[in-house]
Amino acid sequence: MGKVFGAHAVSVDGYITGTGPRPGHGLGDGGMLFDWYFGGDTPSAVFDGFKLSEPSARVFDAAAGRVGAIVAGRNTYEDSEHFGGGSPHPSAPLVLLSHRPAPELTARQTLVTTGVEDAIAAARELAGTKDVGLMGGGVLTEALKAGLVDEVVLHQVPILLGGGRPFFQALPAHVGLRLLEVVPAPGVTHLHYAVEN
Repeated sequence: MGKVFGAHAVSVDGYITGTGPRPGHGLGDGGMLFDWYFGGDTPSAVFDGFKLSEPSARVFDAAAGRVGAIVAGRNTYEDSEHFGGGSPHPSAPLVLLSHRPAPELTARQTLVTTGVEDAIAAARELAGTKDVGLMGGGVLTEALKAGLVDEVVLHQVPILLGGGRPFFQALPAHVGLRLLEVVPAPGVTHLHYAVEN
């Protein structure tokens, strides 16, 4: 069975959007957290159109290659509509965790309404021996609370946004992390942690 991990671009002060995130403008105002996706000269082997620096391409493509399925929360799904269905991953099945009525889903998408444990179980089944990627701070927070996360990857962008949507929401207790790898790259530092609790 593969691992469960969350990965996201995040500001130094912990935000994944600028202020005022909204449908059709999911990164909010002033959010520049994904500029490093397009600021290099190395095309991503997985994602068309991404031109990363060599270190970022290596980290990003290695993480994407691990993914057998994605779990996304409803806000992340809707904010990621320009990816054609809630996930930037071109081939991994997506499990949408939502308590609201579902939008029209594609053949590679599954709706789960009974909580993060069931969503991750469904994604593990779809992923086979590969890993499950978690998209969105709400899903990652709920999975951390349930003790279901093995790793966290932060693509830390050197900016202080001062507000927006925080990546990590309120947790009931401390979560221990052990640093596995640090990869500095132009416009971003990739931080890979193992969850110890």
